[in-house]
Amino acid sequence: MDDGRQPYRYVRRPLVEPDWRRLPGWREVTAAQWRDAQWQRAHCVQGERQLRRVFGELLTDRFYRELAADQAEFATMSVLVPPHMLNTMAPDAALEPEAFTEAFLADPVRRYMLPVRTDRHPKWPSHPLAARDSLHEADMWVVEGLTHRYPTKVLAELVATCPQYCGHCTRMDLVGRSTPQVTKARLVLRPADREEQMLDYLKRTPSVRDVVVSGGDLANVPWPRLEAFLLRLLELGSVRDIRLASKSVVGLPQHWLQPKVLAGVERVARLAARRAVNLAVHTHANHAASVTPLVAEAARALLDAGVRDVRNQGVLMRGVNATPQALLDLCFALQGEANILPYYFYLCDVIPNAEHWRLPLADAQRLQEAILGYLPGYATPRMVADVPHVGKRWVHQAVGYDRVRGISYWTKNYRTALELRSAEPGGADGQLTNRHPYVDPVDTLPAEGRRWWAEQAARGGEFDLTELWDKEGSA
Repeated sequence: MDDGRQPYRYVRRPLVEPDWRRLPGWREVTAAQWRDAQWQRAHCVQGERQLRRVFGELLTDRFYRELAADQAEFATMSVLVPPHMLNTMAPDAALEPEAFTEAFLADPVRRYMLPVRTDRHPKWPSHPLAARDSLHEADMWVVEGLTHRYPTKVLAELVATCPQYCGHCTRMDLVGRSTPQVTKARLVLRPADREEQMLDYLKRTPSVRDVVVSGGDLANVPWPRLEAFLLRLLELGSVRDIRLASKSVVGLPQHWLQPKVLAGVERVARLAARRAVNLAVHTHANHAASVTPLVAEAARALLDAGVRDVRNQGVLMRGVNATPQALLDLCFALQGEANILPYYFYLCDVIPNAEHWRLPLADAQRLQEAILGYLPGYATPRMVADVPHVGKRWVHQAVGYDRVRGISYWTKNYRTALELRSAEPGGADGQLTNRHPYVDPVDTLPAEGRRWWAEQAARGGEFDLTELWDKEGSA
């Protein structure tokens, strides 16, 4: 078959670790330092000062001004980028300030790890319905940090920090340091007390069989504390799946290559295997350039330690991975070279100042169709929308879609813990017949749709899109 006539041509590409010594601030950094997790943490970029130490005059003053302006006016996440992740940006750019800056600005990893003011949409930086906790996770806490949204699954947030901060973070309400735009919510209980309450709830709720242990990022939980929590979790006969969520497998793989961490993973994995519990690690890569040989080494080490799967949950973002070529390149880098299973790609959530990243539902549907047939079936990721008050839904499951106003409608087949304890008129039964709205970015809509949203925003107040469905149905 002539691959050159296919819409996508597969070519095996070896993973690459860009030479960090090309950058002025790292010219003397040794390979041993680069592999050291503590060196990586100690040299994270947290703002303009650290960025200048690394790049010096390779980045123009214009870039530094735009980064500072974004932090002051738009950013919902503070800057925190490990050297390993920063090194994947503009790896082949010419080392001349204007050319390097242009390549750096265009770099897809930079676009979500180091956003600048000119990235944001000038008229619609936020959707009128944008919300800090857009998925209402905190509303569904059954104890602090434990979200019970699905009938058989919970999310346990052990920590509110990460070794890296992504600009599009769905938990921007809680995770990381405050920014001028966002005073962060806080976990108030002592970690030991919070974990005790989580375990007590799970003991009393045997219908929960699947626990996602997350944060923040588990790489920021001291390993002895994390291992102790996991071993107690494995004592519960009702728990059959444990998923460890850590974007640091991609952003800071050195953490998972530490002998003491791998020894601990092996102890937990051995006990999980004896008790027939599925133990997996979930990570977060959005572009093929971020999948390096060290990422593959960390994934292989986790699998060798006994973890059943290492899986990737990415986010669909304009300017990053919103083409079939970019998505398939990423999936083949993950699946073919790094032993990481492509799992989900989410539509970016409706959080403040994220409109320049978000895709309309129709684009996600086309991307799902475009990647079918190239990857093994088990390694073909699902495109999903995380619909508020509903949860994850495949992008083709919408029951209605008004493409002019960019409003899709969704149903669900279960009640959240919040709904079960609510006292709304009509009781819980009505919650299974409701239509729940999800919204496209306004700037992608036709003129009529943009005008409609401008009118709604000018009126202020609440938007009842469910009522709109009742009046007009789907377009």
